[in-house]
Amino acid sequence: MATLITGASSGIGAEFACQLAARGDDLILVARRSEKLDELAAALREHHGVGVITIQADLAREGAASEPWADIAARGLTIDTLINNAGFGTSGDVADDDPSRLEREVQLNCGTLTALATHAAADMKRRGAGTIINLASIGGFQPVPHMAVYAATKAYVLSFTEALWAELRPYGVRVLAVCPGPTRTEFFDTAGENAAVGRVRSVESLVAGALRALRGSEPSWVQGLDNKLVTRGVVRVVPKRLVLAVGGRAVRPVTDGPD
Repeated sequence: MATLITGASSGIGAEFACQLAARGDDLILVARRSEKLDELAAALREHHGVGVITIQADLAREGAASEPWADIAARGLTIDTLINNAGFGTSGDVADDDPSRLEREVQLNCGTLTALATHAAADMKRRGAGTIINLASIGGFQPVPHMAVYAATKAYVLSFTEALWAELRPYGVRVLAVCPGPTRTEFFDTAGENAAVGRVRSVESLVAGALRALRGSEPSWVQGLDNKLVTRGVVRVVPKRLVLAVGGRAVRPVTDGPD
């Protein structure tokens, strides 16, 4: 049995790897940057004595999910936990952005996540056990001007994950959508610093909270009481035009962020 983590070379994915290795989980780490993956894997083996396999893959390509899954099958491995963490966000107006970059954003955040979850769900349903964690966002609870595509992809992840929770719950498979607020990661290198709205929390607290939430029975978990109040309450009662106006002012356009 092993835990598969995508986007594992840094940030939230790397922190999941560290906290799960500390409790003795064997890991399969997937990311684009093989050098950072190998460094993390070596450190985890040394400090925690766990088995760590690394797979270099660009998951933003169409059909990319089949490659790591085929590698896992060829090794005869069973995935006990899937953590779909890989993703990126962009900020700026849609009309001013590069269509190919937005296409990769949708593919990675939605398409590859769905394909990997589908592979895992089929196997876990047959076994009657397993866990799937999909990284959504508080941005998935409302449309966000100037981060339109990112928020839309996370709305998809949230809806998809909660539906998958209902489908797999009768078979003993745990599914959870993790909805962080602003978290101090490399995300802002691409999305821009102006994409952070509200308190920025640490990856350590996010991952610890998500793992605690797995012990509950809800299909989704929002990090922080302030974020819960907004996502579970305010955005449901405030008129949509006001939500859009506030969101648009909070996220100022950034059109020249790095790829």
